[in-house]
Amino acid sequence: MDEQKTAEPPHGCFFCTVAGPQIEAMIDHCWPEPTKEHFRTARLEVLKGIRSLLDARIDRLSQHPQKGTKVSVE
Repeated sequence: MDEQKTAEPPHGCFFCTVAGPQIEAMIDHCWPEPTKEHFRTARLEVLKGIRSLLDARIDRLSQHPQKGTKVSVE
């Protein structure tokens, strides 16, 4: 019995291997350069915002909680 080999699907997720490159090609073809630059800058700002949230959370988790309570003695 002859077995036919099927083409191996590309490794990675659907968006990274199929949808992403097609969307990128459409954007490169249809949108003017200032529009592409605007969305690129917006994407960077979103990532910087996420980084800021992560930094704040890391700082909060890095603080050692105060053990015990302070009592003033007269």
